[in-house]
Amino acid sequence: MRTRLDIDGAAGHLGFPEFADEPRIHGILIDHAIRGIRVQVVLRLFLSLFVLLAVSLDPPAHAAAFSVVTAALYAVWCIGGAVVVVRRPAMMARYAWVALPIDLLLLTALAVVASQSDEISWTTDVLISGFVLVPMIAAIALQPTVCAVVVVATALVYAVSSALARSSNGEPWSVVVLRILVVTALAIGAILLSRLQRSRVTTIGSLAAERARLLDATMEIEERERRDLADNLHDGALQYVLAARQELATLRASADPVTLDRVDGALRDAAQLLRSTLSELHPAVLEQSGLSVALTDLASSFGSRAGAPTVSVDTAGWPPGLRTSVDPLIFATARELLTNVAKHASATTVEVTAEFDDGRARLVVVDDGVGLPADVDVEELMRQRQAKGHIGLASRRVRIEGAGGTMSLADHPRGGTVAIVDVPAREQ
Repeated sequence: MRTRLDIDGAAGHLGFPEFADEPRIHGILIDHAIRGIRVQVVLRLFLSLFVLLAVSLDPPAHAAAFSVVTAALYAVWCIGGAVVVVRRPAMMARYAWVALPIDLLLLTALAVVASQSDEISWTTDVLISGFVLVPMIAAIALQPTVCAVVVVATALVYAVSSALARSSNGEPWSVVVLRILVVTALAIGAILLSRLQRSRVTTIGSLAAERARLLDATMEIEERERRDLADNLHDGALQYVLAARQELATLRASADPVTLDRVDGALRDAAQLLRSTLSELHPAVLEQSGLSVALTDLASSFGSRAGAPTVSVDTAGWPPGLRTSVDPLIFATARELLTNVAKHASATTVEVTAEFDDGRARLVVVDDGVGLPADVDVEELMRQRQAKGHIGLASRRVRIEGAGGTMSLADHPRGGTVAIVDVPAREQ
């Protein structure tokens, strides 16, 4: 399972304060930064291999043992960093900050020590070639200021190391100057690349924030329309039906009892259907009693329909009385999934499970119906349904993804379909 970095703990280390109040967007930026750190780890492993081979295959004439031991320790450090990134994601931001200065200090120390030899030696010349990897590693960090400090220091150290190494490898000054210019150009390019990458990621974050705000506004409008429609049905159609039943009661003494019973039964069914529709459109129980009770009420509403599957609800993993920021979203998604099961699955039983753990809400709906089409993948099926005007499930998924969550559909091993919704949630 993919490991998530604690956003609050990483905020100060990965450096996206402008989105600190937008957890969903901050999470996107943190994810990009994590990917950059992983690329840094790969490049750093190559750098450690290069340094170790350089001092082993062509040992310096001066302090060879020191150089080999230092290179070996650096390789161990890089491997340890890879382990930290894989197993301790909460520490990877701190590791990224510390690793860059260590890269530079190590290369500088080895190059300076190797250049102390009075004999002709190419070790220093080989080692200082490793400096070109440092700007590339720094550029990936999405920290233009840190990158600038590191690459400027790299260019200066490279220039000093090249000048010190000139006597041991016999290079002319013109070659040394040209190489320094190349590394300087690489350093400038690394700074510009870091700024460009930071700008792109920030733009992505801004667009995602705007998308999230639009989705929130859409959901608010939809909820308001459902509430208004529910109020109109309650104050209009349902009241007329109830009034008609009362009028029938006064006619029983003078009219055909069989006819009256049929009319009364039809009105009773109509009233029950209207109440069920009202509960689905605007579940007052969701506001009054929470998601657990609302899902149970929703299951009863679906189960009472003619020909509908039996719906069971398991909310043992949802703490009693818990209210979260995504309760309406989870409820609306459950309602849409049950509607799809009733219309398309030909199922006899449906299991609905709701759980909340460690700041994440989870909804699982499993049916024993016909399952998904074997010759069409889920994405294509969603596109086909949207083309036919069935946008309910697709709109739910868009809202879930806008909230930073996921929704997946798959065949169940025992037959039927399983839908899983996982979305971050805040307790309220």
